[in-house]
Amino acid sequence: MGLFGEEKVVYKPVEEFDVGPKSDHVYVRANVKAPRMAGLVVKIFVWFLESRIFGTLLLFMLKRNNLIHKFITNAELGEPPLYVPLHPFEDVKEQEVKCIDSDLSPPEKVQQAINCLPNSSGKILNGSKSSFHPWTILDYSRAYISGEVTPRMVAERFIAAVHESSNPPLQMSFFINYNVDDIVKQATESTLRYKRGQQISVLDGVLIAIKDEIDCAPYPTTGGTKWLHKVRSCIDDACCVKRLRLCGAILVGKTNMHELGAGTSGINPHYGATRNPYDINKISGGSSSGSAAVVAAGLCPVALGVDGGGSVRMPAALCGVVGLKPTFGRIPHSGVLPLNWTVGMVGILAGTIEDAFIVYAAMSGQLPCDQSNCSILWFNDCSDEIRVSCSQSLDKLKQHYGWKIVEVTIPEIEAMRLAHYSTIGSECSTALSSHLEKLNPAELGWDARVALSVYGSFSSKEYIQAQKMRSRQMQIHMKIFAQADVIVSPTIGVTAYPIKDDALETGELDYVNGAALVRFSIAGNFLGLPAVTVPVGYDKLGLPIGLQFIGRPWSEPTLIHIASAMQALCKSNYRKPEVFYNLLNRD
Repeated sequence: MGLFGEEKVVYKPVEEFDVGPKSDHVYVRANVKAPRMAGLVVKIFVWFLESRIFGTLLLFMLKRNNLIHKFITNAELGEPPLYVPLHPFEDVKEQEVKCIDSDLSPPEKVQQAINCLPNSSGKILNGSKSSFHPWTILDYSRAYISGEVTPRMVAERFIAAVHESSNPPLQMSFFINYNVDDIVKQATESTLRYKRGQQISVLDGVLIAIKDEIDCAPYPTTGGTKWLHKVRSCIDDACCVKRLRLCGAILVGKTNMHELGAGTSGINPHYGATRNPYDINKISGGSSSGSAAVVAAGLCPVALGVDGGGSVRMPAALCGVVGLKPTFGRIPHSGVLPLNWTVGMVGILAGTIEDAFIVYAAMSGQLPCDQSNCSILWFNDCSDEIRVSCSQSLDKLKQHYGWKIVEVTIPEIEAMRLAHYSTIGSECSTALSSHLEKLNPAELGWDARVALSVYGSFSSKEYIQAQKMRSRQMQIHMKIFAQADVIVSPTIGVTAYPIKDDALETGELDYVNGAALVRFSIAGNFLGLPAVTVPVGYDKLGLPIGLQFIGRPWSEPTLIHIASAMQALCKSNYRKPEVFYNLLNRD
């Protein structure tokens, strides 16, 4: 029992755990005790939460009722804390991997990536024609080289499409900021390069959108707020953006996001709710909501996001696109808002895994291209439609390639989720503390005010306890990776749910759905592991379902190869979104 007679967990040593399918570990579902709140109700709740009389008591009850005290605060953990999941670099010995000199320029790395792609990458394995084909980086490059279209023409179509999508009846809220003159200027320069036959790379003239958590001139970096750019100026491109610019990519603006990344719905009371292109009445997910939605809607083949708690993979799965989160430290983090520095990573959202791979090559130093022969299955706590779709997709992978599937038990998933929440909350609160002291609370969205109140309540003890759990889970996952190449799971526990009118002004608190969305993503962030999600099917309403592969550190080659194989088996069944812009004007 804890100090006040509360329950606490005494964790047994990791070496005593059986991670096999016959483990006696009891699976604990998310114990979320917080009703959905929006509109007037959330305003009243914020008043109580921020009051000196009631606030402390409310926060104590919230943390106790949601088992943070039991699993984290008062728990007995024997492991030392692990503060940063920065893994010693390991040159993973995998089959058919082509490595390049890290001193090569981004355009040279992109060319190496193109050379890695199989000639048959665009074909369907079963020989049938795909019913829906999003235009890829190579499609744009070939169209530019042939003179069929120019980057300037595509940019003008893009601008018209964004204008249309931003207004009634759609009101998609894809972007926080985009500059027509800057887009046209970049596109004109790219068009001239193609006319001279001097294109820089296959990314030359390709439209790429940037989450408004990443510095990209000439735009301010708002983090989805109305105030952060006033106290932190954007004076240069982030490193990842610089590398894309060196490849000739057209950077088309800053995509919408959940305010401060502090939520999973993508509903932003300042810039609008980013709507799902498959159903405009449904969420797109967060926090990289706009980046996922612009790719799904055909406005860009690729966009950048930041993944601090599944924030790239969740919206990717909800919007039916690919989401890639590299190993912690693989892509430089300079020029990214320091909201969650030990769990956040720049990630890539793309229409295809090949496009994600090309952009990954441009931004990082290692090039993946590999094959694998074994995977581990972790399927629990999701809707029946998601479980069936993901299981059937994995069966296809097993039957076609003969890969071995091994069931596994991953203990203490709920404790890891709560430890991650304590960590990301503490880091966000600390990063913003000097600004929040001077900030008028009215400049924050109501749901963000709740999140920041909870974040600020975490003590140093709770942060250290969470890092002990990180150390513990790292050891557990390394035991699993000693048996297999990847962990496979659904990406999300539920498909996109409705956007309700009462949330548009205030945002919403929906921790039940939030926990279901993040449950399978946390290990990638908390432990710094690479992960990728691929669209594999749809629910009965036609909403996308994603399958996730999580790898050991530095195993992006394995993940990209498996994701490519999975995509090839599923792509003939891909469906066109309700909102889709055909910028190449092809059938």
